[in-house]
Amino acid sequence: MATNLFEDFGPVSSKQWKQKIQFELNGADYNESLVWNSPEDIKVKPFYHRDDFTKTSTAATNASQFKICQNIFVFDVEKSVERALDSLKRGAESLRFTIENESVDIEKLLEKLPLKNTAIHFDLKFLSVDFISKINTIVEQKKATVFYNLDPIGQLAKEGNWFTSKEKSNFETLQLLSKVTRENSLISINSALYQNAGANIVQQIAYSLAHANEYLNRIPTIHKAIVFEVAVGSNYFFEIAKLRALRLLFQLIAKEYYHDSDCHILVTPTKRNKTLYDYNINMLRTTTECMSAILGGADTITNLPYDAIYHKNNEFGDRIARNQLLILKNESYFDKVNNPADGSYYIETLTQQLAEKGLTLFKEIEANGGFLKQLNDGIIKRKIQESADKEQQLFDSGKEILTGTNKYLNTKDKMKEQIELYPFVKIKPRKTLITPIIEKRLAEKLEQERLASE
Repeated sequence: MATNLFEDFGPVSSKQWKQKIQFELNGADYNESLVWNSPEDIKVKPFYHRDDFTKTSTAATNASQFKICQNIFVFDVEKSVERALDSLKRGAESLRFTIENESVDIEKLLEKLPLKNTAIHFDLKFLSVDFISKINTIVEQKKATVFYNLDPIGQLAKEGNWFTSKEKSNFETLQLLSKVTRENSLISINSALYQNAGANIVQQIAYSLAHANEYLNRIPTIHKAIVFEVAVGSNYFFEIAKLRALRLLFQLIAKEYYHDSDCHILVTPTKRNKTLYDYNINMLRTTTECMSAILGGADTITNLPYDAIYHKNNEFGDRIARNQLLILKNESYFDKVNNPADGSYYIETLTQQLAEKGLTLFKEIEANGGFLKQLNDGIIKRKIQESADKEQQLFDSGKEILTGTNKYLNTKDKMKEQIELYPFVKIKPRKTLITPIIEKRLAEKLEQERLASE
């Protein structure tokens, strides 16, 4: 005869749980022993209970609908087309082309691709009305879905200068393009820059929103979704909550501009915790980061190959990265539920706390002149650097662990002969309008010391 365990055992209140825990602690202080404080000043409790939970509004996600995206750097057009078609054959559902200059034959790049069924993202390292108009003509004829992902403010933040353009300003160029590309998404926010440079999660949310607010405020003709290009780290539950909070707050702010399109969240694993030594562990890191991205409601995910920081693009690294997502999507039941984090008291509480703190910081930025002013004044860079320095100190002291690098390292591991790409911060002396925000991995100093002693 079947029994109902929920009837056999009575409910246990939050107060009873805490009393039991305090009894088991044998006099140790509950808060000091079991409550830890995150870099975002969020106190994380040992358990979350419905007695303490108040249901608040959350942004609906379509987690089961996420697209697997393949990054392709376009140098040789024919090889790029071949790689794109092969990636689609092997499971990719979307493509992101990085294009450095206008000399690329865009008609040739796109003519053989199944554009009607494949969303295309562009990462353009320049700003050109003529080039984007060419793309637009092609995609309109083929009824394709395209994300142009133009982000002049992100260019200023990362490189220290605006894009060079024929128009008076980058914003004027965007206004012209917003009329040309009405059927496809035009604007993106490079939120990954802030994460890879060391910003904490509240800063990432607030800076991304304030960054987006500059576009919403200056370009009223934006009609389609704004893309947030987000990097996720290894703080599993916090990263899930970060994406949910970002979507929730964007919807809140967009309403003020009567912008009725939801944002599109394009996620990639962070580079900040990736390592040169014991590089296979990078696969474990990217797997949990992709899981956070899915559960957090990412629309598109492009995985980071385990060897991306020191190897040129290669078929093996790309295939492994893509297969990680294919296994998560097709063999791990991540394609079954749209809102998998709903009902988790912990994740929903984190989402609410991060949203509240992110909104408070966003309001502070707006009250002090807005994101561009604070970027130009160096305030954004300084705040990110302060957070990065705190995290670096934790890593250097061994309190933040990267397995295989600052703990359980293999001293026989040699990397000097395998490096194809320079894996450390590059210094490029040039004249800039502002001091750029610099992306830096935690393990760089330690790795340089090990390389020098090989």
